[in-house]
Amino acid sequence: METQFKLATEEDIQIVMEMMKDFNAIYQYPFDAELGSINLKKLMSNQEFGRFWIIYSGDLVAGYVALTFGFSFEYKGRDAFIDELFLKADFRDKGIGRQTMEFLEKQAIELGLGAIHMEVERQNDKAIRLYTKQGYGDFDRNMLTKKFK
Repeated sequence: METQFKLATEEDIQIVMEMMKDFNAIYQYPFDAELGSINLKKLMSNQEFGRFWIIYSGDLVAGYVALTFGFSFEYKGRDAFIDELFLKADFRDKGIGRQTMEFLEKQAIELGLGAIHMEVERQNDKAIRLYTKQGYGDFDRNMLTKKFK
């Protein structure tokens, strides 16, 4: 089936929240659907923050991907972070993840991005293999995070 990417709209919020709940459940992350909905609306209403696509396999919703923007002198201007990439269980191991990464790379070029970054759970071997095959690497650095909320 053909994989397609559609920018999310407010009509998609409910289905996205259901998928976000499933995504967070994989690693037992806390999930606040109300806050998630508010933040999704913020992202959709201001393209300076990034883009959020629903991933389709044929006519079926297969998942979603969020690309959020930052700015980096090292990467010559605007860069981006794959904040979340989720595929429903029935759509995994079918090449959709690879197609999504290829789509994001084309978007990065069109958007004039200097780099795309991501985090991957250490135990997610399938994702790590996919991303390294697509040319992503760790460059001998650790991403450190301090949370404020």
